[in-house]
Amino acid sequence: MIIVIDYGMGNLHSVRKALEVAGARAKVSSCAEEILKADKIVFPGVGSFGEAMKELNRRKLTKPIKDAINGGKPFLGLCLGLQLLFERSEEAPGVKGLGILRGEVKKFKFSKRNTQYPAPSGAGQAQYALKVPHMGWNSIAYIGQRIAYRKKILAGVLNGSYMYFVHSYYVKPKDKKVVLTTTNYGIDFASGVCKDNVYAFQFHPEKSQAVGLRILKNFVRLRI
Repeated sequence: MIIVIDYGMGNLHSVRKALEVAGARAKVSSCAEEILKADKIVFPGVGSFGEAMKELNRRKLTKPIKDAINGGKPFLGLCLGLQLLFERSEEAPGVKGLGILRGEVKKFKFSKRNTQYPAPSGAGQAQYALKVPHMGWNSIAYIGQRIAYRKKILAGVLNGSYMYFVHSYYVKPKDKKVVLTTTNYGIDFASGVCKDNVYAFQFHPEKSQAVGLRILKNFVRLRI
């Protein structure tokens, strides 16, 4: 059984349905006991870092999540579920994240003149700035040294595949070795990370059509 963690924030049932299409038995739950007994865990989310941590603490889910991860349970974080794995976020100064991965969450900040990313056809570069949030389809690029992890979670997913993103913040890991994929939106940012039994992505696999479903199938079949 795969448990989709319910902390009152996120597209939980669409993730559950996508997991079922991928071949899993999945259940949405906020029960600590069910989280600890699950075969695998999916941690989705949308919304703000501070409110999410407040809800996790209020529902007494922080410790069960950490215990499950530290116990070696396969874990998949999605969107905000990726960001909450880190230590802190510019979105909520003073609020501690789960601290599973070292690093912070930063906000996209673009000046009007951004030469790292091309302006749309017909747009004057001096007036053009990238919009925040980063919303829509964008490609992922593999990081070479992550081959063993890539063969597990990204099997059958081509380098350069397009995924669906909706976010204003991005993670900045202290340990660059955890980065699995990057995406360019004005800057190159970590769009996928992995460490031991933990995988997490900034994009939404459940909204990324066949290629996103392939990632969920890989997680369903994953053996750590």
